[in-house]
Amino acid sequence: MTLLAQLPLLLCTLLNSFIYQCISERIRIAGSMLAILSLFIFTAVLVKIVMTAQTFFNLTLATIWFINAFCAILQGSLFGLLTLFPQQYSTMFLSGQGMAGMFAALAMILSMSSGADQETVALCYFITPCVGTTISIICYLLLPRLEFAQYYLSKSSTNSSKTYEMETKTELLHPGEENGDAGQRKAVLILKEAEAGGVGEEKQSVSICTILRKIWVMALTIVLTFGVSLSVFPAITAKVHTNITDDENWSKFFTPVCCFLIFNVMDWIGRSLTSKFLWPGPDCKYTPLLAASRFIFIPLFMFCNIDDRQYLTTFFYNDAWFIIFMMLFSVSNGYFVSLPMCLAPQKVLAHESETTGALMTFFLALGLSLGAGLSFGFKELL
Repeated sequence: MTLLAQLPLLLCTLLNSFIYQCISERIRIAGSMLAILSLFIFTAVLVKIVMTAQTFFNLTLATIWFINAFCAILQGSLFGLLTLFPQQYSTMFLSGQGMAGMFAALAMILSMSSGADQETVALCYFITPCVGTTISIICYLLLPRLEFAQYYLSKSSTNSSKTYEMETKTELLHPGEENGDAGQRKAVLILKEAEAGGVGEEKQSVSICTILRKIWVMALTIVLTFGVSLSVFPAITAKVHTNITDDENWSKFFTPVCCFLIFNVMDWIGRSLTSKFLWPGPDCKYTPLLAASRFIFIPLFMFCNIDDRQYLTTFFYNDAWFIIFMMLFSVSNGYFVSLPMCLAPQKVLAHESETTGALMTFFLALGLSLGAGLSFGFKELL
């Protein structure tokens, strides 16, 4: 399931980096959500259909592949769309992703405590994303009707270079909207492009190599962040057991609460921190080193209280150690995921923003895939 989730995510995110110029943003976003909705409806229907275990397993793997393929196109297109809006909206989007994980963890805990039969729980699980996806489609269709969205979306397609230039000066030089110095640097870039006659044209050439030279620090940061996170979460962290064996309820809810709920809550907090400050800034070359320092969490989790060991021993028996490690691990994950996604658009020119969003989503998927691949090796080391 891990491989069939990450491989299409990586491949289709890369594909989206090239097809976004050929297929309109509305078709990519709305079409992807409609496809995802159809697949979840199909999965919900399967709950009530009697079939062999092998057939059900094969159909489940197929839906995992296609759902993640459409999710990749959807996520890349949404990040590209977000680059047309001020930076704080990107932070809100990333925080929303963290809240979605928190919602899933709470749903798991509620279903376990409800006492309902497995079929009812499964049906509720798959109906929930159907409702959520439907609401998302409605929200996306309503977005162009909102006044603030009309302002930024129309500005991106305007043909008047003078109007665009004056609005850019006002927004980017305002200290409250683009983090002061970073906004001024981007304003200088755009105004230089305007002097060369680049701003305001309907079609401008976009070089992927040029963009990569500008954002490679941010791209490397997000690859390292997700590479570390997915290498141990949940493959290693879900194997950790509580040392309190005489409390049956705590043993039952230890993994859902201490592994999944704490991770998603702290990850959401980490993502939300970028709405308050962006440290280090877009010009710092050492951000990947800070993300790489999270490699320390790999041995820390591997030395926690895990059964079925062959090679390693346990150093951290107490549940408190695991909870502390998980809190630091997840809040740093959220922060170093959100930070490069917010800073990357500040490094490029206006007409390069959408491509930048698509490329950063590809590197996000690359980090997920690398981490998922590494998780198999770390499990064998236990």
